[in-house]
Amino acid sequence: MRKLFSPAMVVLLIAGLALTGCATKTYVNEQVQAAEQRSDTKIGEVQTSVEDAQQKIGKLQESDTAQDQKIAELSETARDALTRAEEAGKLAKGKFLFEVTLTDNDVRFGFNKYELSDEAKAALDGFAQKVKSENKGVYIEIQGHTDEIGSEKYNLELGYKRAEQVLRYLNETHNFPLHRMNLISYGEYKPVDNSGTKEGRANNRRVTLVVLE
Repeated sequence: MRKLFSPAMVVLLIAGLALTGCATKTYVNEQVQAAEQRSDTKIGEVQTSVEDAQQKIGKLQESDTAQDQKIAELSETARDALTRAEEAGKLAKGKFLFEVTLTDNDVRFGFNKYELSDEAKAALDGFAQKVKSENKGVYIEIQGHTDEIGSEKYNLELGYKRAEQVLRYLNETHNFPLHRMNLISYGEYKPVDNSGTKEGRANNRRVTLVVLE
C-alpha cells in the first residue's frame, strides 16, 4: 500500500533540504575563508623570511665592503700575510684584525741582535693581552726584518731568528698555540725607512705581528 505524504509533510521536507543546503554552503564558505587566512599567514611568513634574508645579505655585503676597504689600507706585508694564510687554508674567516710592529726606541732590535729585550717582552705582554681580550681564535704571522748591512742570506736568517724569538715568547709565556702562528723573514727586502741613516736602519730592524681571524 503506497504511503502518501500530506502537503504539510512535503513542506517540511523541502524546508529541511533547504536548511541542509544552507548549512553546507555556510560550512564550505567557512572552510574557504579559513584556507585563505592560512594562505595569507604563510605568504606573510615567507615575506618576512625574505626580508630577513635580504637584511642579512645586506649586512654581509656591508661587512665585505668594509673588509675590502680595510684590506686596501693595509701595509704590503699585511696583505701578503693575509694571502698566504688564505692559500694555506689557515683561516676560518680570512679577516684582517690588526698589526703591531716592534719599532719603538726601547723595543728595536740592536744591530746584529735577535734576543728580546725586557722592553720588547713588555710590549709583547701588552700585545698578548689585547689578543686575549678579543676572545677569538686568531692566526698570527710574525715577520722578521733587518737593515741592509750584511749579505742577503745572512739578513734573511737574522730576520727569521728575530721572528722566532717572538713566537717562542708568545708560546711559552702566553700559551699561544704554535699551529696558530707562522714565521716569515723578509730580511732587508721590506725597509720602512731610509737605510742610509742610522735612525733609518734602526727603524728597519723590526718584527711585525699581523693578526688575522
